[in-house]
Amino acid sequence: MMGGYFDRYHAGWGESELAWFEALLDEDDVDVMAWALGSQPPPEHLAGELLVLMQKLDYVDIPR
Repeated sequence: MMGGYFDRYHAGWGESELAWFEALLDEDDVDVMAWALGSQPPPEHLAGELLVLMQKLDYVDIPR
């Protein structure tokens, strides 16, 4: 999930977005998944537009 998200969106990121992503990588995977699925609220320092993009899950390839 994290790799797909990064691959899809990082090209337009600046330093602040990259710092946000690095902070996200420091979190437990199970917590990040819960925030992405919207089953738990994210911590304030990670909430915002970038997490909203993550919640779209449009970067996950689901074979049909």
